[in-house]
Amino acid sequence: MEKEITVEIDNAKVVVRDGKSVLDAARSAGIDIPTFCHHSELSAYGACRMCMVDIEGRGITASCSTPAENGMKVKTNTPEIREIRKVNLELLLAAHDRECTTCGKSGSCSLQRLSKSMGVEKIRFKNIKKESVIDTSSCSIVRNPAKCILCGDCVRFCDEIQGVGAIDFAHRGSSAVVGPAFGKDLADVDCVNCGQCARVCPTGALTVKNDVAGVWKDIEDKKKTVVAQVAPAIRVALGEYFDMTEGGITTGKIASALKRLGFDYVYDTCFSADATVLEEGAEFLGRIKNGWKLPLFTSCCPAWVTFAEQYFPELLGNLSTCKSPQQMFGSMAKKFLPEILKVSPENLTVVSIMPCTAKKFEAKRPEFSDGCGSKEVDWVITSQELGAMIESAGLRFKDLAEGIFDDPFGVGSGAGTIFGTSGGVTEAVVRHAHSITGGSGDVVFEKQEGTKGIVEIKTMIGGVEIRAAVVYGLGNAKMICEDVKNGKSPYHIIEIMACPGGCVNGAGQPVTYDFDTVRRRGRSLYEIDRNATVRVSDANTSLQEFYEKHLGPVGGEKAHHLLHTGYSHRRRIKTENVTLGKLKENAPVSVEVCIGTNCCLHGSHELIREALKHVDDKGFREEVSVKAAFCFERCSKSPVAKIAGEIVDGCSSEDIRKRIDAAVAALKKTEG
Repeated sequence: MEKEITVEIDNAKVVVRDGKSVLDAARSAGIDIPTFCHHSELSAYGACRMCMVDIEGRGITASCSTPAENGMKVKTNTPEIREIRKVNLELLLAAHDRECTTCGKSGSCSLQRLSKSMGVEKIRFKNIKKESVIDTSSCSIVRNPAKCILCGDCVRFCDEIQGVGAIDFAHRGSSAVVGPAFGKDLADVDCVNCGQCARVCPTGALTVKNDVAGVWKDIEDKKKTVVAQVAPAIRVALGEYFDMTEGGITTGKIASALKRLGFDYVYDTCFSADATVLEEGAEFLGRIKNGWKLPLFTSCCPAWVTFAEQYFPELLGNLSTCKSPQQMFGSMAKKFLPEILKVSPENLTVVSIMPCTAKKFEAKRPEFSDGCGSKEVDWVITSQELGAMIESAGLRFKDLAEGIFDDPFGVGSGAGTIFGTSGGVTEAVVRHAHSITGGSGDVVFEKQEGTKGIVEIKTMIGGVEIRAAVVYGLGNAKMICEDVKNGKSPYHIIEIMACPGGCVNGAGQPVTYDFDTVRRRGRSLYEIDRNATVRVSDANTSLQEFYEKHLGPVGGEKAHHLLHTGYSHRRRIKTENVTLGKLKENAPVSVEVCIGTNCCLHGSHELIREALKHVDDKGFREEVSVKAAFCFERCSKSPVAKIAGEIVDGCSSEDIRKRIDAAVAALKKTEG
């Protein structure tokens, strides 16, 4: 049993579990101490100093990083504390771009909210905002350094939860900034487009890229037939944008709103999720039967797919060849809707309503284009963007009548619906496999929580025990992938989603900092599933008819051509190599050491230090340049270096020294 302690906060006794912070204790007592850098999913950081409290015997202290102790006496609302917080807030505002009316976070910005709650009516300090260039290079995220308050939430999420580290602190003191490596744009580093940095950002420094203008333009073009597909997670989150119940189900209102906005047809992504289940189920059973490339990794999450391409290219053969439900829908829509709707292919626009920013990137992948400019999905907008469209059209969302989705892509099963929450894809595929192998009744799952963000599942299919892992957070994915690489994985199928809790917590959803809200969204999807007439994908008669008429057998040649794809190793950082030390830029002997993530983890920085030291010790400054390189596409053989034009896998300090000596000796021999 966990030990409990008693803390006195503002003269009230508060009982909390031992190990909780003072901030946690205060919030459990209904006292909302303000913070910027504190996030329940991340480590305590203590950078913003907004959460200061007065602890008897200790003085003014940061509550987020101070453990609560038995008998501790805390004051959270003294005149001194109020003044400290207000001064801290004014200092942040003095260095901030305060164009709130045009900010993507306006209305959900913590800086804006706290300024109001603390009564900041004027700022007593000179505005020292620095001019900066807004980074719009990414398909998914916009980065505005002028709105950054250096809270570090984005940095910690990218590092601690995703294990990517695409964004970090640079420089010191008043010159400190948060950004990608070497001042690069987000599109030119190893960002996977998950957008979780934008979700946790308390200001407008990182926001979802807005594509609404392009959608409006196509809707207003009388020649265009514009169709929408609505992802499962949207229906349990969009209501929050309009201050409705958290996790409330608004499927019918969404369908109605889209028609009122001018979409010609509105379809359900659950239909193509069911198609994904059929195709992935066939692939899964085929791999089990033939003993080929297990475990099978799901491929529905585009941020995870990019992560696998960047960090684990040797495991791409384990990745399901199925397109995501978004892209399956786009492929089927572009192939068959022109004939069904009697429109020309070039005048058909497919718009995806998604919870996810990585879907914007996915839609632009060359694999999902015909090479002549025609994409399977033309536009991807998020819940936030759809909410803004509804608002701008003057529609009262709460009062809208219940609409319905259109045929032929309007009917999905309960299994297709639960795709939107972590574990849903695995459960849907296992239900299908259980059904087509002669199983009756519901599938019985034995679940066991592992590390936070990893759940192990056991079940029986056709008399065979199937073991699965359900994973969210790419840092957890990295651990699972290492086990697969090393032959230690006991699993048959592994579902990976980048966002904690799954798509219901996508970066494009209405902003929430409360994981209980995410859980409520997930529970609502399962509520839809429980009440569904059809709960297994292969029992979706609309989908069966579509296969019979258009696709042929599940997993057949036509279905495979249209609904499957392939992936390859993706270069992570686009840049010129960077010459290090005070060496000659164009020296005849070049030593290039990869500093990509895998190589860094395996000692590439030590190789660089050794190379620079050896060049100095030997007096080779005129003959040798040492450069930081960015990926030789050989991550599985890290650390990797290129010395005098030759790539060296698994390079060691001894390799560096010997090869530099040999290259310089050969150079001098030639010159002599």
